[in-house]
Amino acid sequence: AEIDNHQNNIINLQTQAKTLNQSIKLLDAQINKLNLQIKATDLQLKKLDSNLNTLNIETAKTQSSIDETQDLLVHALKKIYEEGQKNLLIVFLSEDTLSEAFTAVNDLTSVEEQIKNNLEQLVILKSNLVQQKEDLSAERQEILELKAIQEVQKKELETKKKEKDNLMKLTKGQESQYQELLKKSQQTAAQIKSRIFTLLGGGEMTFEEAYKLAKYASEQTGVRAALILAILDRESAFGHNVGKCNWKTSMHPTRDQSIFIKITEELNINPDSVYVSCANTDGAYGGAMGPAQFIPSTWWQYKDRIAQITGNNPPSPWRNVDAFVATALFLKDLGAAKQTYAAEREAAARYYAGGRWRNFLYSYGTWVVEKAQKYEADIRNSNLG
Repeated sequence: AEIDNHQNNIINLQTQAKTLNQSIKLLDAQINKLNLQIKATDLQLKKLDSNLNTLNIETAKTQSSIDETQDLLVHALKKIYEEGQKNLLIVFLSEDTLSEAFTAVNDLTSVEEQIKNNLEQLVILKSNLVQQKEDLSAERQEILELKAIQEVQKKELETKKKEKDNLMKLTKGQESQYQELLKKSQQTAAQIKSRIFTLLGGGEMTFEEAYKLAKYASEQTGVRAALILAILDRESAFGHNVGKCNWKTSMHPTRDQSIFIKITEELNINPDSVYVSCANTDGAYGGAMGPAQFIPSTWWQYKDRIAQITGNNPPSPWRNVDAFVATALFLKDLGAAKQTYAAEREAAARYYAGGRWRNFLYSYGTWVVEKAQKYEADIRNSNLG
């Protein structure tokens, strides 16, 4: 409720934020809202950490039970084997009656079956616990990413506020002087074009070069070039792991590894010669490839469509033009070609978080669309568009 009150205050201030004084008030309101969101996120993390700790304890207990049951099963099998090696006549003679001899053998077999059933149930239980841990780990990673986004947004707002406070001091609150100083602080067209653009998955180029690739992808898909740039900007990684790791240790073994091998074989690349994103410390898998950071299973779904556009067959996740087109196609499928604020924000959140996109609609989604608006201004001011 308190966060909602701050949001309503922000909406009211946005309609008034035409002067320096009003824009400072707006920034204060936005910072207060983010502080509350960060507190709420911290509480979510504490709850998840507690649940993960409980799961770790239960998993350890279950593994201990599995080990004990395996030992019992080995002992029972060994006993049955030893009994089976005896001469049947000796087994019978060791009992008072023939029926007691049969009962002795049957009892051993029955114990073996019971132990095997117990072991199967324990293995299923452990499998379920491991799956729960993976799900919680993935959720925890997303919340960490959400907090990272919130912290970046807060830092950006605080920087803006500091700049405006300084301008307020310099101009002594006179609006005309403020607007004049603001114009002087803007970058020239040449500075914008030559500015270094760092890609999401690594690699650098000038803003002009990045815009040309984004423009080409935009023309093929209808997704705004500025939105493609905002998605592929290194700053958009936030808490995502985009480090340099080997596919064997970081990639999902059943979903992605075999497809990754197919991709590298088609490209005639040694799979060990290229890096992919790292898995995180909670066990959530990495394995994303190239500038656009597509996981192999997703890239495989798009590779034919990418090839139709770029003419590169097979396309490569490590080739810039293929990566830009892949991002644009994915965003198009998520509804970004509508080019409305709401559609682009939702598409960005879906691109980032998949099924949990609603958690990131007003954080990552909003951040990307606002970043795209800045790029739109850069494109316009540099005479590129």
